[in-house]
Amino acid sequence: MELREMRAFVAVVEEGGLSAAARKLHVSQPALSQTVNNLERSLGVRLLVRSSTGVTATEAGTVLLGEARDVLARHDRAVAVMAGHAEPDRDVLRVGVPLELPSDLLATALAELASTHPRTRPVLQHLSTSAQTAALLAGDLDLGLLRERPPGSTLDAALVLEERLGVVLTSERIAALAGPDGVRLDALAGLTWVGFPRSGSPAWYDELTAVLRSHGLDLGPAVPDGYTMLAEVKLAAVSTGGAFTLAPPDWPHPLPDGISWLALVGHPIVRRTWAVWPAHSRRRDLGALVASLEDRSR
Repeated sequence: MELREMRAFVAVVEEGGLSAAARKLHVSQPALSQTVNNLERSLGVRLLVRSSTGVTATEAGTVLLGEARDVLARHDRAVAVMAGHAEPDRDVLRVGVPLELPSDLLATALAELASTHPRTRPVLQHLSTSAQTAALLAGDLDLGLLRERPPGSTLDAALVLEERLGVVLTSERIAALAGPDGVRLDALAGLTWVGFPRSGSPAWYDELTAVLRSHGLDLGPAVPDGYTMLAEVKLAAVSTGGAFTLAPPDWPHPLPDGISWLALVGHPIVRRTWAVWPAHSRRRDLGALVASLEDRSR
């Protein structure tokens, strides 16, 4: 079990339903339902009784509820205690980072932070958008870099990056499909999209797949929740000639021989990254880092 799964389960029981818990955690209801279902499957027991009026915990769920509350309380206490043992002259700033973030975006902003706030020690964690959102709300992150802007007023956000995604294909496919301005998205019909799990970033996934479907593309089987689509996995699928993946022009992963990147005609797919932080935060070093990230986007 992961901490995020326990937090999700506790929220569902305490709120008495998936909708209310999803609003509390600032995640989509389908993503939250999937998290709870995965938890039940991994434990091999039924935790919740679902009805038209909400959900209630089973006997096993009631036992887990007590244990999960204890574990989360101990975790939060441990974080607080260890914060007291951090270097006395430095302040830890916990930052969530998604996969495939341009290396220079954060590196430059962190370099500026080091010069203006030398006491701050950034600690970076690679997390999905959904995991970052949960961590921000739980107080486990100070700043997240998310692929979607969370709703509500609990978290503040600033747009720090827009990337026009292109397509990664075998050179043979590009030779057959490319025009003078790149590859048309609808020309990829018949190829398999190598994507990512919806649970990691539901709103961005829905936006992206809506564009793909509107251009006549068949998405094929969904990537299982919890599966990390590393660049090496995507490139291996693309190398077969029957698949494509999407990437920005400055994708930091080297392309092997026989595979190339090309722009999509009309730039129909734009990936946005938001800097997100708790609305109640008054940290000056956090504000300086966000301001620097915003400067990079201009």
